[in-house]
Parts: sequence; structure tokens; C-alpha cells
Amino acid sequence: MKTFTKNNPKILNAWASYDWANSVYNLTITAAIFPVFFEASTKAAYNSETITFFGIKFISSILYSYAIAFSFLLAAILSPLLSGLADYGGKKKLFMKIFTYTGSAACIALFFFDGYNVEFGVIMAIIASMGYSGAVVFYVSYLPEIATDDRMDGVSARGFSLGFLGSVIQLILSLVIIFQHENLGISQGIATRLSFLFVGIWWIGFAQIAFTYLPSNIHNKKPKGNLFAKGFQELNKVWKQLRFLPNAQKFLLAFFFYNMGAQSLLLLATIFGSKELGMSSDKLIATVLLLQLVGITGAYLFAFVSKKLGNKMALLSMLIAWIFISSIGYFVYTEMQFYLMASFFGLVMGGIHLSRSTYAKLIPENTEDNTSFFSFYDVTEKVATAIGPWSFGFIEWATGDMRRSLIALSIYFLIGIVFLAMVKIPRGMGSSN
Repeated sequence: MKTFTKNNPKILNAWASYDWANSVYNLTITAAIFPVFFEASTKAAYNSETITFFGIKFISSILYSYAIAFSFLLAAILSPLLSGLADYGGKKKLFMKIFTYTGSAACIALFFFDGYNVEFGVIMAIIASMGYSGAVVFYVSYLPEIATDDRMDGVSARGFSLGFLGSVIQLILSLVIIFQHENLGISQGIATRLSFLFVGIWWIGFAQIAFTYLPSNIHNKKPKGNLFAKGFQELNKVWKQLRFLPNAQKFLLAFFFYNMGAQSLLLLATIFGSKELGMSSDKLIATVLLLQLVGITGAYLFAFVSKKLGNKMALLSMLIAWIFISSIGYFVYTEMQFYLMASFFGLVMGGIHLSRSTYAKLIPENTEDNTSFFSFYDVTEKVATAIGPWSFGFIEWATGDMRRSLIALSIYFLIGIVFLAMVKIPRGMGSSN
């Protein structure tokens, strides 16, 4: 039986390259261009903010929020089963490919969304989100299989920074096409829809690097029996193991709460700038670009801090910074203040990659159930991503003040600090207790 050797530079670089491939979805489709296009195109098509979706009337922005939340919840429900199947059947890379091709194809299909075909646009957005979410489960689960504990943080930071850089390059190229649409002889709508086509092609194209070099079956497992039944059995087995891994449990709780706050800030920063400060769409897109560029520095900064002080201290410092950011947001009233807050947030957001490498150090070493273990991580992330922005909106609705929602996010980070303080990270270098 052939033995797999960790820390192979070619495989580590190939793994990191997938962040370069798929992060364009997160920036262009989730944050920068598609949400703005969806609201503007549907408003133009219906001459109103109220649109019809399968016969039911919705405010366009609310419908989009519901669609994304639904996709995260559906992915959270399906990923444990799929990850169990992948671990048991030795088909990790196959599932990663299926979700990648499905998500990128949905992005390409969004080229045909024009504001009138709302049902088509929403369904494709949901499929693209599920494709992204599903592929990430299998992608992240490779990390403890291909890298030793002392290399995980650095490799994770490399992937995270490549994702930031690649998504920024793709977004800039897309914006050039949009702003130069007259010189290209096309309408602004067509130019904007071309950016969605560009995302799909970029994602599926650069993903081939990872698919070429990542191993298919590290543990040499051969699929047999009823894989659907075995998938549930594998999931149940990992759940029982987690009951005896108190540090992993506490970390997942900490991650759940601080990720609710972080994702709320990330997904709703542009809404705050638009509603509270009246900033134009081009300035908001510039803010998103600023977040990405500063995030590259942040990824390596927190990797350096974790190497010197340990993952735990790096994450705790990140949470303290987030409490500061969400609190001072209440007092932001000018564009310059908003840019400064966004810069600080981007720097801190760059440290979120330590979450996945820290969790990798808390699960059993050399386990054959890495994907199943990471399915719990993924479920935690997806549910938090759905609940966080929803709670942000609910607090705004209940209080009538979006700024109070920012203050409330500090509670999520504070709870995260409490649980994280109880976690011990015994494995690997840079894993200070």
C-alpha cells in the first residue's frame, strides 16, 4: 500500500490555488456586483421595489436575503451526508468537482438573468451558493491530510491571500468591462451580466489546478455497500467522537458565535454605507475592493501572530478587535470614517482563515474521517451565516436603528471569546493553550 507524504509543495500550492479559483464567487456574486444588479434590474423590470416570485410579492432586497439564507441552510443540511459519503467512499475530489462544476455553471447561467425572469435568477443564485458551499467542505477537509500541524496556518494563509488577490483581479477586470461598455459597443446591463459569465469561467478554469494535483483517495479506501446508508453511519460515528473531544466542541461553539458577527459585518457593510451614509454604488464597490486588498495583509499578519503567540491568542486578539469595530460603527457618520473602519475590518477579517486551521488541530490526528469532521465545521459556518444577517435585520426592525444592530454584534463576539478562552490547542507548533 502506497504511503502518502504530507507537505508536498506541489500539492500544497495546488490546494491553495483553489481559493484563487472560487473566491471570485464570494466577491463578485455575493458581495459586490450581483446584489446591486439584482435590486436595480428587478426594480427596473417591475417599476417598483416590490416584485413577484412564484406569485408571492416580496421586497427585492428581502427576497434576495431569503434566497441566500435558504441556500446556506440547505447546504448545511446536505453537507454532513455528502461528507460522510465522501469519507467512506473515497470520493472526496469527485464531490468537490461536482459542486464546483454545478456552482460555476449556475454563475454562467446568471448571464441570462435580466430582472424580468426573477424565478430563474433566484434559483440560479441559490444553486451557485450551494455549489460554492458544498465544494468548500471537501476543499477544507484536505488541509489536515496534506499538511502537518506546523504548516497548516501558513498554508491556510496562503490560500486565503490568494483568494483575496484573485477575487480582486477578477472584480477589477469586470469593472473595466462595465465602465467601458460604451466603447465595447454593449449596454451596461450586458456588461454587468458578462461579469457573472466571467466568474463561472474563472472558477471552473482555475479549479483544474487543484483537481489535477490533489489526491483522490489518500487513505486508499474503496467504496462498497450502500454509500447513502454508510454516509449516515459515518456521520453518526463522528458525532459520537465529537462528544469526547471537548476542545473541538468548545471551539465550534466559539466559531458559531463570532462567525455570526463577522459574516453580518461582511455581508451588510455596503448596506450600512448606502442606507446610513448615502454612499453611491461605485464608492461601495471601492470599499469592497479595499476590504479585499487589506485582507491579504491581514491573512499573513495573523499567521505571523499565531506562529509567535499561538492560534488561540491570535483568534482572541481578532475577536477583541471585532468588538471594537462593531462598537465604533455606531459613531461613523462620514465617508472617510467609513473607509477607515472598513480598512481596519479588512485587516482583522484576514485572520478568519485561522479558524479552519485551528479546528484541524483539534480533531483526531491521522483520522480517516476528515471530511465528516469538517462537515460539522461547515454546518456551523453556514447556520451562523444565515442567522447572523437575519438577526442584524431583526434588531434593526425591532429598534428602528441599524446602528444598534452593530452594537448588538459585540455580544456575539463576546460570547465567542468566552468559549474560545476555554479551548486548549495541544497539537502542533504555534498552538498555544
